[in-house]
Amino acid sequence: MVFKFHAIAGALFIGFVAQHVHAQEAVVRLGHVAPTSGGIAHLGKDNENGARLAVEELNAKGITIGGKKIKFELLAEDDAADPKQGTAAAQKLVDSKVVGVIGHLNSGTSIPASKIYSDAGIPQISPSATNPRFTRQGYKTTFRVVADDVHLGGTLGKYAVKQLKGKSIAVVDDRTAYGQGVADEFEKGVKSAGGTVVGREFTNDKATDFTAILTSLKAKKPDVVFFGGMDAVAGPMLRQMKQLGINAKFMGGDGICTGELPKLAAGSMGDSQVVCAEAGGVEGEAKKSMEDFGKKFKAKFNTDVQLYAPYVYDAVNVMVAAMQKANSTEPAKFLPVLAATEGYKGVTGTIAFDQKGDIKNGALTLYTYKAGKRDQLAVVR
Repeated sequence: MVFKFHAIAGALFIGFVAQHVHAQEAVVRLGHVAPTSGGIAHLGKDNENGARLAVEELNAKGITIGGKKIKFELLAEDDAADPKQGTAAAQKLVDSKVVGVIGHLNSGTSIPASKIYSDAGIPQISPSATNPRFTRQGYKTTFRVVADDVHLGGTLGKYAVKQLKGKSIAVVDDRTAYGQGVADEFEKGVKSAGGTVVGREFTNDKATDFTAILTSLKAKKPDVVFFGGMDAVAGPMLRQMKQLGINAKFMGGDGICTGELPKLAAGSMGDSQVVCAEAGGVEGEAKKSMEDFGKKFKAKFNTDVQLYAPYVYDAVNVMVAAMQKANSTEPAKFLPVLAATEGYKGVTGTIAFDQKGDIKNGALTLYTYKAGKRDQLAVVR
């Protein structure tokens, strides 16, 4: 009888301990949104993999916040680079009780989604949306870890005139928030450097035939053609420029500055013909952390980093660092700490936010392509 009592008491005690341990664990949901279908799915998947890698590492490390062991769960949504799908994805994440969102990839989806996150009081860090309007709507929940188009487009515009010695510069954009925004800033940069824009044309982000606009521009004999848009459109445009005999330098922002561009251009790119800029960049000692990240990413996913994965990785980690500092996973408590982030050492460099949620002292990296590979020209601040 005594033995029986001890056995029951022991079982009850073990059950209590198991329950107590379980009670001290908490699942915290983070959202991620990018286009994992459509023309730039390769970039969206790159972003998502950056988030997955960060979450896996955090869970393996074992993070304790507010006395509880935290298990992070990533809820990944596809917005297909479509603003309507983007707002639907944002609402779904809010309804799923995520405490923060990394995304979206595109400015055109990030801007409308930002209101939904703001209304819900959930922080949103975009790793790649560069349109200035994203952080200029007065929302306290909106952040980005890359420089904006004013810096990016303006720098490229000046570079076209000063370094490439462009005399007659043509501008094409895809009419998206990102493409039109970066093209507008590029045009301002050209004019401020004393250059001349000889033509401005537009297409859309799903177009494949550019014969009409390129024929119109050819008559103006441009020596530089700038495209505001993504690599899925830039590749075919480069092919058709070659077919039409337009021997001009081709420029663009981070949307075209990818490892896929030479494949999408199907062998029509000349060495040093393309000059593009990526919003972000590291130099000196910081280069090693970026290279190490690239090796780790390749080992995990068996593919090279396309573009923004390291910025997504940093965005996840900087958000979790704010939770740790605030000792809370409640957005209302860690949001002010996130906003005050200073001197966070990430793989993409040092992260600090200004009052609007923009990254302070954001870098740009200028690239060209040689033998089908990206070749760094300079890091500019």
